Amino acid sequence: MDLRQLEYFVAVAEEQNFTRAAERVHISQSGVSAQIRRLERELGAELFDRSARTVTLTVAGKAALEHARATLAAAGAVGQAVSEVTDLIKGRLAVGMVIGCTVTPLFDALAAFHRAHPGVEISLLEDNSDRLVERARAGTIDLALVGTATATPDGLDAMTIISERLVVGVPAGHPLAKLRRVTLRDVVTHPIVCMPPGTGLRTVFDHACAAQGLQPTIALQAGAAEAIAHLAARGLAVAILSDSMAASYRDLLTARIIDDVETPAVLALIWKSTHSPAVRELLVHSRQAFIKRDPG
Repeated sequence: MDLRQLEYFVAVAEEQNFTRAAERVHISQSGVSAQIRRLERELGAELFDRSARTVTLTVAGKAALEHARATLAAAGAVGQAVSEVTDLIKGRLAVGMVIGCTVTPLFDALAAFHRAHPGVEISLLEDNSDRLVERARAGTIDLALVGTATATPDGLDAMTIISERLVVGVPAGHPLAKLRRVTLRDVVTHPIVCMPPGTGLRTVFDHACAAQGLQPTIALQAGAAEAIAHLAARGLAVAILSDSMAASYRDLLTARIIDDVETPAVLALIWKSTHSPAVRELLVHSRQAFIKRDPG
């Protein structure tokens, strides 16, 4: 029995498919199958039920899975410990970023990290915030920049980058621009353009409407603040944005804070564990980058 066999075993168990597992570990399907068969012979029991299209664990396989994961984690910890002692950080770092992100300090942090640790392979995944949170919980990404309705999603650690009120953005001369105090009920009398479901901004807006029993007309959706602002500026709908987003489009829109929506939209870095030296180092660079962005 060796670590490679355990890695293949865990991959097949998690993917429930030999082909996908082979793609994940970057060898042929026949190679994975042969190693699993060898492991089963060594253990004296079949680990998988191969009778259906989806591969499932046998009772023996279920008993072995957590021990296999623990063994692989322990082996990885040995490598990390040596890296920390020798100050050599290597490996891979999977970073998530909310769709339409324009927060450039994240890019500054990644660049600074890469200069300091060129031996780490960085991958960047763009997705909506809900899916990024789930990926972070599952451990398939190490750290992500997400929009959220809560400062710290359950089961994760977080560093708040921005916490702001919701605003409505409208072109000059729009009826909402003439009001001194804008409420959510005022806003939902107009068609809305906003972020899609699964984003922090949209979650705050939807929850606020539900709390007041309001049913807004979501006429348009876009993943980037720029698109939302330009659609609203052309009179197609009123824009739901955060305060700083709207401030970037003062030449296009008049922004009004939605007075009775006090729950802020939060932009945060999230992560599950700092056991990885690479995650700890990226957090250091991220803090430095975001402090430079906002000295106050």
